[in-house]
Amino acid sequence: MASENSPLLAYRLLGEEGAAFPPNGAGGSGVASARKLSTFLGVVVPTVLSMFSIVVFLRIGFVVGHAGLLQALAMLLVAYVILALTVLSVCAIATNGAVRGGGAYFMISRTLGPEVGGSIGLMFYLANVCGCAVSLLGLVESILDVFGADVTGSSGIKVLPQGYGWNLLYGSLLLGLVGGVCALGAGLYARASFLTFLLVSGSLASVLVSFVAVGPRNITLAPRPGTNGSSVPPRHGHFTGFNGSTLKDNLGAGYAEDYTTGAMMTFASVFAVLFNGCTGIMAGANMSGELKDPSRAIPLGTIIAVAYTFFIYILLFFLSSFTCDRALLQGDYGFFRDISLWPPLVLIGIYATALSASMSSLIGASRILHALAQDDLFGVILAPAKVVSGGGNPWGAVLYSWGLVQLVLLAGKLNTLAAVVTVFYLVAYAAVDLSCLSLEWASAPNFRPTFSLFSWHTCLLGVASCLLMMFLISPGAAGGSLLLMGLLSALLTARGGPSSWGYVSQALLFHQVRKYLLRLDVRKEHVKFWRPQLLLLVGNPRGALPLLRLANQLKKGGLYVLGHVTLGDLDRGKWISMILSLISVPSCLPSLPLGGMKPNTLVLGFYDDAPPQDHFLTDPAFSEPAEGTREGGSPALSTLFPPPRAPGSPRALSPQDYVATVADALKMNKNVVLARACGALPPERLSRGSGSSAQLHHVDVWPLNLLRPRGGPGYVDVCGLFLLQMATILSMVPAWHSARLRIFLCLGPREAPGAAEGRLRALLSQLRIRAEVQEVVWGEGAEAGEPEEEEGDFVNGGRGDEEAEALACSANALVRAQQGRGTGGGPGGPEGRDGEEGPTTALTFLYLPRPPADPARYPRYLALLETLSRDLGPTLLIHGVTPVTCTDL
Repeated sequence: MASENSPLLAYRLLGEEGAAFPPNGAGGSGVASARKLSTFLGVVVPTVLSMFSIVVFLRIGFVVGHAGLLQALAMLLVAYVILALTVLSVCAIATNGAVRGGGAYFMISRTLGPEVGGSIGLMFYLANVCGCAVSLLGLVESILDVFGADVTGSSGIKVLPQGYGWNLLYGSLLLGLVGGVCALGAGLYARASFLTFLLVSGSLASVLVSFVAVGPRNITLAPRPGTNGSSVPPRHGHFTGFNGSTLKDNLGAGYAEDYTTGAMMTFASVFAVLFNGCTGIMAGANMSGELKDPSRAIPLGTIIAVAYTFFIYILLFFLSSFTCDRALLQGDYGFFRDISLWPPLVLIGIYATALSASMSSLIGASRILHALAQDDLFGVILAPAKVVSGGGNPWGAVLYSWGLVQLVLLAGKLNTLAAVVTVFYLVAYAAVDLSCLSLEWASAPNFRPTFSLFSWHTCLLGVASCLLMMFLISPGAAGGSLLLMGLLSALLTARGGPSSWGYVSQALLFHQVRKYLLRLDVRKEHVKFWRPQLLLLVGNPRGALPLLRLANQLKKGGLYVLGHVTLGDLDRGKWISMILSLISVPSCLPSLPLGGMKPNTLVLGFYDDAPPQDHFLTDPAFSEPAEGTREGGSPALSTLFPPPRAPGSPRALSPQDYVATVADALKMNKNVVLARACGALPPERLSRGSGSSAQLHHVDVWPLNLLRPRGGPGYVDVCGLFLLQMATILSMVPAWHSARLRIFLCLGPREAPGAAEGRLRALLSQLRIRAEVQEVVWGEGAEAGEPEEEEGDFVNGGRGDEEAEALACSANALVRAQQGRGTGGGPGGPEGRDGEEGPTTALTFLYLPRPPADPARYPRYLALLETLSRDLGPTLLIHGVTPVTCTDL
């Protein structure tokens, strides 16, 4: 049911123009009017300009000249397939609900959680910051190639001084222009981007017309760097016009040295350059906080932009291969100017694409940073980025990002930054694919995007291809980015983040757990893989906290179900907290299985007259603040459970019903454990740490039925082996490692000492159980010719109530006497250091006889158990009905 803070209630029914949108639509700024960009201006234009960048004017000849037309087309197809896979994931997530400010960061963080989303969001932000700097540095280089004072050749206009300081000054001035546009809001940015789009479109149109309208010509190529231009004859490239021979020569690859760097080109290096220029598919998604309808605009606008740029790139590849020879393509990457009808228009296109790419990166970075700051994942360090104008423009985040870009410009390492930027982009793309893949695999009912042209296969392929491209472009940067992501995730995990976003990991765990539970086949169970599957029933957890912890130690990685029964009057507004209060335990045991996991052992507290204790008051783990609420606003535990039953008050369960529960469980072939006086367990034995430094204790095991003294008690049956197994499991818990396991073997009057002990030691050796074996004489009053007793003769009344009571008292005295004996054999045990007493018994395991067949004798049976276990300290009375030990490998 939706609460007052439910996202479903955060939406108005109708916005100002009839569209549904959240009140804090502008990325949490609280200004709904900030959403004013259309699909074309908000998504198509920035995405097209980012995917073109400067590559469309200066790297077409580089790709086709070295790779040839066929390999160039293959590279372009592979690059766009990788991008298209991510676009499909973006479309699916964007159409699955309301998308607020932050674009890709918002999609990732609300799916994978704040730790992964915050780390990748910060890396994506840094990628946009560095991308802005790379675009500005490329723009400065393009300007200086024409107007720089140190330019070679006769075509340059040598008016601008060059050098590190001058280059930094030019970049800073351009950054000021870009930052000013972004700081004034998304509306001005959209208009500036549209103007830039018109300039780039006009420039590309002039290039396309020039391929057809310009006749063949020879073009003088610039001398290679490091050569003396006066001593080397000039080189020429040829623009042949549409020519079949030119196309045939350009079909195959012809990798050679890059004339700008002198490095030998390969398929991987050329592909990396091409792919670097196409990684702008998130430019529109980054503007999600300013879009009128982001769930519609992001998928539609991104798909249009990808299809449009793909068509233009293919057209330019074909035209270049038909009209330009290999020498021109490899020797002059800016040959568009040389063949253009009006060369200045090509320069305008180059400058416009670089300027628009820098604007897109800066405004995208500011929106991501503002979303990170609003989510408060990194604390006060991002606090200035929360500042917004009256119109909802996050100018604080723009200034913050402007300062970081200025710092990057100081480095001026264009080639190094370009590889890092692309790798960081690919990390974000892989995370988007992973988010969509996780949602699809989780099969959550609320994941039903209106965009359906995707599957988990496309998501998985997108993740793999992005990771492959990362290491293909720069293995060092790829490894460093993954390491940085891990460190940031660890930092955010340690710092803690909001838990109200929802974690797809929890949905995946549920889905996988359910799937594998259904695969469990009870027909394939084997005794050597047996483990306890406990169902613990308590009246009130406040009074059974030590038992809860002891049962948790006994489960050995098995199922542990806690049943707390609360009875109340529904007419008074009380609800039954668990279904267990509506059904009996016999129907509860078979109805609890989770696939192949179902309880095989019932654990109950002992039915005695001990006054209930409130362990929540003394246990530090359950200490509550004064106001009764815990951190995060959740109610205190004291308000979830009623106080313990007052001494002398009536009980909800009668002795008859209690024993009937035990009898019914045994009839259903379930093991039964009755726990008495667990509140006296040593506290260090219930802790999660190691018990190596704790006081030495004994764990005593009596694997034979003490209420059946005659009839050869010197052997161990299935129930006795079950006691041994449970005691051994407890000794494997770190808190019980230092406790010594003692097994007491009762000798009958006709048994010779040592024989039964030898058999038991051989059995323990086969079972790999380390324990101390002690023989005690029990049933000395029996005569040699007396017939053997059937199990249950005493509890069924076959020998008389007085004789059974006397037997229980004698057994109790025997156990208490052995509890006072240490390993040294003398009463009281050996003296410890500094006069301290020797080891004491911390826990006793007793054989639990079966209840009588006559329900009328249930109260008498319970009285015998009370006598048997009286004053023994913490005691577990156990009856096992299933084989649990195995000597096979």
